[in-house]
Amino acid sequence: MYILAFETSCDDTSVAVMRDDICIALSTRTQLEHDATGGVVPEVAARLHANAIFPCIDDALCDAQIPLNQIDMIACTDRPGLAPSLLTGLVTAETLALSLGKPLFRIDHIESHIFANFLERSESDIIYPAVVLTVSGWHTELYIWRSLFDLEMIGQTHDDAAWECFDKVSKMMGMGFPGWKKIADLASQYTGEYQGIFPLVMLEKDSLDFSFSWLKSAVKRHIDHEKNTLEWLTDNRKIQIAYEFEEVVTEVLSKKLERAAIKKWAKMMVLAGGVSANTKLKDKIQKISNRIDILFISPKKNIYSMDNAAMVWIRAYYEYSKK
Repeated sequence: MYILAFETSCDDTSVAVMRDDICIALSTRTQLEHDATGGVVPEVAARLHANAIFPCIDDALCDAQIPLNQIDMIACTDRPGLAPSLLTGLVTAETLALSLGKPLFRIDHIESHIFANFLERSESDIIYPAVVLTVSGWHTELYIWRSLFDLEMIGQTHDDAAWECFDKVSKMMGMGFPGWKKIADLASQYTGEYQGIFPLVMLEKDSLDFSFSWLKSAVKRHIDHEKNTLEWLTDNRKIQIAYEFEEVVTEVLSKKLERAAIKKWAKMMVLAGGVSANTKLKDKIQKISNRIDILFISPKKNIYSMDNAAMVWIRAYYEYSKK
């Protein structure tokens, strides 16, 4: 069985061809044009999706070496995300499904990120109950995962999401978009000691929720003070700020996941979403896993952490095969 899957929820245009639960072709185009604005402009993103989606389809089918008429099923993201971006993928998927006479699966973007942990793994590799930390776009959430389709949100951000905060801090330092990668690359150059210049806020005792607006404001005040004192932000100071900022964000995320795992008697900790590609975050959670003796997994490849069509299909595949 061959499946064609689409992901266009934000700024990545992605098309995958799957044979059952195996990805045999994946074509993804990232919209670098948003670097100029320091963030994704929905109308611009939709236009870029429209320009990229058919070349991505051609590339994926060419790499898979199958014609379009051999596709048996189609899947696409339909929520949540930027409405103009989602519409591009959804209309394309619906049109193809109708013209080919094939079934269409509409898939939740966040669930796709979580199910990306099944890519290149077997179903038995996930041990329930598990707690899931999902950090993607405007979402920073904790879930209890009781069985394959039993996901319950147990924590969420009160304001800014972690990914959003990375983008805004990157823009403050004039480094552009996407912020998480630019900050991580800059932070890796730091050779000094952790100074704790930004506050570590965990909210109320035992809370599983997040808040990052305080951190964004603290970074802005610090940068404004540096600029007022020195009239510019030196490269060395940018490196330290990036390191200190990343340290705080990853500490909060990993500690909240640990808190949830202990509180919910979880047998496994699962990481999902774009920030699951962050090496520092994965290292922190792995150390927690070793210390409290609870298993930890994240997507096997960084490309599966980012927005991609393979994760859309793996969620649709399990829905098709299990329900």
